[in-house]
This record gives sequence, C-alpha cells and structure tokens, in this order.
Amino acid sequence: MATDDLNTPLGLNRSPARLRLSRLPMLIVAGLLGAILVAFAGWGLFGSDPFGSEPIAVVSVGATADGTATTKPAPSRAEPQGDPGAPARDAQKAPLPPEKPPPGASGPAGPAEQVVTIIDGKSGARQEVRIPATAETAGAAGAGGPGGAESQLIELTRNGPIPRIGADGSRAAQAYAKSVAAKPNAPQIALVISGLGVSANGTSDAINKLPGPITFAFLPYGSDLERLTTKAQGSGHELLLEVPMEPFDYPDNDPGPQTLITSLSPEQNVDRLQWAMSRFQRYVGVTNLMGARFTASELSLVPIMREVGKRGLIYVDNGSSPRSLASQIAGGNSLAFAKASLVLDSVPSASEIDRALVRLEGIARTNGIAVGFVGALPVSIERVARWAKTAESRGFALVPITAAVGREKPS
Repeated sequence: MATDDLNTPLGLNRSPARLRLSRLPMLIVAGLLGAILVAFAGWGLFGSDPFGSEPIAVVSVGATADGTATTKPAPSRAEPQGDPGAPARDAQKAPLPPEKPPPGASGPAGPAEQVVTIIDGKSGARQEVRIPATAETAGAAGAGGPGGAESQLIELTRNGPIPRIGADGSRAAQAYAKSVAAKPNAPQIALVISGLGVSANGTSDAINKLPGPITFAFLPYGSDLERLTTKAQGSGHELLLEVPMEPFDYPDNDPGPQTLITSLSPEQNVDRLQWAMSRFQRYVGVTNLMGARFTASELSLVPIMREVGKRGLIYVDNGSSPRSLASQIAGGNSLAFAKASLVLDSVPSASEIDRALVRLEGIARTNGIAVGFVGALPVSIERVARWAKTAESRGFALVPITAAVGREKPS
C-alpha cells in the first residue's frame, strides 16, 4: 500500500464520472414527471373542451312557415374545419354564419317560435331543433299576454313589456277606454278607486261590489296583478297604474320600492317609471301615489309626464297636493290630462265619505263633470257602492276616467 493511500482521507478518491452516472437516471425521471405535469396543466388551461361532460341547450326565438319542426345539425368539433392545424378554440371564437331559413320560409323567424340548440359536452356536436309556434305562444309573445292587435301597443324593455304608441298611431288610452252611454246634459262623475292590487281579497271585493264605470288604480307591487287586472277590465273597469312618488317627509313616509324621487336623475326616474309600467298591462294612464314633493318639482316631473305621453297614456293627478305642477306641465306638453276634484276619504269614516260624495255631486252640477279619488279601504268601497246604486236616479252619470280628460276646471 502506498504512503499516499494511508495518508489520504477516506471518500476523496471517488471518481467524478461515476458520481455523474449515478445521478443521471434521477434527473431523467424528474424531467419526465415535470413534462407530464406541464402538459396536464396546459390541457386544463387551453384544452378545446370548455363544455366538460355536461350537455348545453341554448334557446332563441323564431318561426317556421310550414308548421313542422326541422332539425339542422351543426358541424362537430371533431370534424376538420378550415386549417386542420388551427386550434379548436379559434374555431369556436369565429362568428357563426347566418342560418338559412328552412324550405318554404318567407322571412326571419317569428317572435313565438323556439329554436333550441343542443350541444353535446363530450363530442362537441351541435344540433338545432326548431319548434313551431302555437296560437297560445304567438299571442303571448308580443306583450307578456296580449296578442293580435294588442301586441303593437307593447314595447319589450329590460324591465319588461311596457306600453307604446302603435305604428298606426293607436294608443293604449284609446284601445282600453270604456264607452258609457250617458244621458245628454247629465252631470258626470268619474270615480277612481286607488291602492288596488296588493290585497287580492280587497281587490276582488271592489270588483264584485262596484259598477263598471268606476276606474280602478292598481299599485305595481301585487303578486297577482295580471289576473286581478284582467278580471277588473273584464268587469268593465278602466285601469290606471299608480306610480309611487316622493312625498315631503320621505323616507319617513315611504310609498314603496322604486319610488320616483327628486334626488335621482331624469334617466333614473324614467327607468323606475318603466319598471312600474311593466308590472301589468291594459291600463289607460298613470296616476301618482303620494308625491307632494315630486309633483312640485318641475325638473323631476317634466321627464316623467313626457314619458307618459310618449307611451300613449293619460296622466291623472290624484288631487292630494295643491302644489302639484302636473296641470301646467300637461298643458305645455299637449299631454292628455285629468285631475281629481276631491279626495273622498281624507277622513276615512262612513259619515265623512258620504259628505264628500255630496260635495262631489255639487261640483259635477257646477262644472258638468267631477273626478273623485277614494282609497281601497273596506269602508270606502262600501260607501261608494251604496252611493253608486242611487246616483243615476238623482240625475248623475257615472263615467270612466277617460271621459274626464281635458275637462278639469281651475281650482
């Protein structure tokens, strides 16, 4: 044994080459694992199967001419399209070509037909099934209920269907007005029952007890408004939409959600008005719920009344605020307008309501017509129903609110 071998510390005579050879398999295995992980992550992020394994259906609206359902399979993602080397995601981003109408079709799909696009999440195959319209769906497509000629009086907005002036100039205030044969020269009285729609029982009570010429004003908050308003209109009543507006003591006295308030911009208030307008249909006009502060603000009220006129409706001031500018604004904008002569149940007792009805008769004799507002309280409905039974025998004609448009007298 050489002297150097005895004096050299153990472990320093290993070959560097053998050390590198022993680490090489470990480096190869680590590299392969890393490549697999990178490939897996890349597929998860950039893979061409965004639909997973769940089927997806897309529904649109259209119409067929021959009345039969047709199917049109779309190209599958598995089929080559364009450049075979292009990523599948680029093909998905490309806009789809316009769909050709089925044989015999004479134009774009109608508003009541359904076109269902079914996408298989596993294979990516697309198939479109066109379901023809029925009489019921065609009638409901235009206005959330009304069909035929009524559909032209409806505009679909982000809030829902709201009134509009028809292409032929027809207006809701004319289409849904009720005609009443009144005696010539008889003093006329138009009564409006306000606050309906929230209580189904109270509303049904008013429909059952009050004669058709009495106008019903519905709040936009009821859960069964379409049924109740349809029943009321079928019983001969004209309908008004009661829009909540800001009183002087707001928000301590709050008319409800979506109240029109003076601190909002005109655009915001018009949007709130359109929300209320979408809650039911077939009304002839709009009236205010509270609103002493709002109706006294010209800046706030003008855009609202212009929107009402633009929608082919009348505006009715409920007469609760002497500061209201509605009459002046309506005159300056050629808006169909009526105003209450008297609020009958400011004191909601039977005796006070009876006295108010007598005063309303006096106004009708003097001016030829009088408009009275009364709330949907049980005592109010009972007293008005009792009064209405004998009104004609005393020489008065009950008329709907549209008969009072443009006939209010200065107070």
